[in-house]
Amino acid sequence: MSHTAAELEQAVREIAEEMRARTDRGKVADYIPELAQVDARQFGLVVIDADGRVAAGGDADTPFSIQSISKVFTLTLALGMVGDRLWRRVGREPSGSPFNSIVQLERERGIPRNPFINAGAIAVTDVILSGHQPREALGEILRFLQFLAQDSAIVIDEAVAASEQRTGFRNAALANYMKSYGVLDNPVVYTLGVYFHHCAIAMSCRQLAAAGRFLAHSGVNPATGLSVVSAERARRINAIMLTCGHYDGSGEFAYRVGLPGKSGVGGGILAVAPGKASIAVWSPGLDAAGNSHLGRIALEALTRRMGWSIFGV
Repeated sequence: MSHTAAELEQAVREIAEEMRARTDRGKVADYIPELAQVDARQFGLVVIDADGRVAAGGDADTPFSIQSISKVFTLTLALGMVGDRLWRRVGREPSGSPFNSIVQLERERGIPRNPFINAGAIAVTDVILSGHQPREALGEILRFLQFLAQDSAIVIDEAVAASEQRTGFRNAALANYMKSYGVLDNPVVYTLGVYFHHCAIAMSCRQLAAAGRFLAHSGVNPATGLSVVSAERARRINAIMLTCGHYDGSGEFAYRVGLPGKSGVGGGILAVAPGKASIAVWSPGLDAAGNSHLGRIALEALTRRMGWSIFGV
C-alpha cells in the first residue's frame, strides 16, 4: 500500500496529538536515577520513508537516552568485526525472562539467550572492545551512529552513564558470571564501562529514525547510497529485532505492531517497515515489560493506518 507524503504527515501529526492528550502514560524508569527525572508528558514520532521524506510530530527533536536501542547498532558493528562467529558467544532466541535475568544465564552456562538482553549486549560489547582501548571502542560506536544519522552532534550523556555505573550492580553480576565461563575476553570493568556509555547515548527521534534507515532498505543507507551491511545481514538483524527487541514483551509487540523494533528504557523505540520506512517514537513512560507504553500504542496506530505490518495489510 503506497501513501503520499501528505497522508503520512497527517497520520504522524494526528497520532502525535492523540498521544499527547492521553493520560495513561506508563511509568518512567526510576532504577536509573537520571532517567527518573525525565518529564513523562513528552512524546515524539518521526517517520522517514523510502524517498527520504520526513514526517515528524510532537517532541521530534528532543534528545533522550536511547538505552537498549544502542544494542541494534553494537550488534551490527560486532557482526561486521567477527561475522557469524559472534553466535558462539550469544544466542538468537527470545528470552521470555526479564532483560536482566541472572537465573537464565546460570541455567545456560553463561551463554546469553540473545544480543538484546543485557547479558547478550554486554557480550557483544566485549567483542567490539577486543583489540581496543575502552575509549577507542566507545568512539567507534558513537562515530558509527553519527555516520548513520549523518549528524556529528550526537553525544553520550555523561550524567546518565555515571548514574548507570553507580547503580549497575546487576549488570556487573551478569558480566562477572559470563567472565567465569570465558564468554568475556576483556576485563569486566572495561567491558561494563563501554556498555554503560553506549546505552547513555542521547538521540532525538529524528536522529534515530535516520540512523535506522539501512535496516529498512536491505542494508543500504538511502541518504548516502552506501551499503552498511549486506541485505542478508539486515534481514537477520530485523528478525532478531522482531523476536527479541522488546524483552519479554516481544510477542505482544509483534502481535500488535507487526514490525521489527527495538525498545529502550529511556522510552524510545526504533521500528523498521522493510522497504517502506524507518520509524522512531519516544514516550518516557514504560509498561510492565520495560517498553514505552504510548510508543507501542502509537506504532500500532501508525502501522494500521499505513498498512505496514509485515504480516499483511
